[in-house]
Amino acid sequence: MAHDPSGVQETRITIQGIELALACPDELPMRWIGATDVMEQLLAAWLVIDKKDVPLNPRLIGKPGVGKTTLAYAGAKMLHRDVYIFQCTMDTRPEDLLITPVVDKTGGIRYVASSLVTAMVKGQVCILDEGNRMGEKSWASLAPLLDSRRYIESIVAGLKISAHPNFRIAVTTNEDASTFEIPEYIYSRLQPQIFIDFPEPQEERKILAENLPFVDDAILDYVVGFLQRAHLRDEKYTVRDGINIARYAAKRIHGLPKGARGKDANRASLLRQAIVMTLGDDALAYTASTDDA
Repeated sequence: MAHDPSGVQETRITIQGIELALACPDELPMRWIGATDVMEQLLAAWLVIDKKDVPLNPRLIGKPGVGKTTLAYAGAKMLHRDVYIFQCTMDTRPEDLLITPVVDKTGGIRYVASSLVTAMVKGQVCILDEGNRMGEKSWASLAPLLDSRRYIESIVAGLKISAHPNFRIAVTTNEDASTFEIPEYIYSRLQPQIFIDFPEPQEERKILAENLPFVDDAILDYVVGFLQRAHLRDEKYTVRDGINIARYAAKRIHGLPKGARGKDANRASLLRQAIVMTLGDDALAYTASTDDA
């Protein structure tokens, strides 16, 4: 362990004579509240049932904000594994995914393992978040990791690193326009596909309450009604949007004089404002059945 003056200790390991600094796991207050079948599908994909078997690399798909990352994180925690989240972008380079050389304070070169490689060598779980924002060159560097070979090759460090048998990976992908097509040879390695849909009303209510325990029931019920009407029309609004709406509306209502906070007209007006300020004027079309809350 190396001492870090910030108070965080950096773990280092040596592989084939090269010292690597490892990343720290992500500790987040995430708990899966929703359909149990998608959790069962994820855990089955990670299961190994024979010495010759290998885990699969599930791809979690769905609209932004439906809980793909939360599902993968909660699944890993059910297996008592540390979780390392790598946020993919269109600027992600192969060395970002694997090992990055940096200049240390002595002027020498040190090698820093990504969260992905750290999870590989420690036998933990990596979530490649929003994987379809990466370009083909970055995906190519992961091809041997995602098949039965289960290794990566870092050109910059001159290392070939095999994944620990306990290593697991999940890739989340969004359904929106600001993404790349995943190359076919990678697509075939990211299986099975697990689709995460909008939650049922009771599930959505539980998710809001879990994230906003300080927000009163009337606000949560209003937001759930709004979201469910939008879901029926296949709008892109998600529970993440609902959390933001409810949180902002609660702040606005809290700012009212005490005598005005409980008035239905004031609450409905501020909730509508919160919806517009979060999602735009078009979202008001889905408030019709909830304005009496």
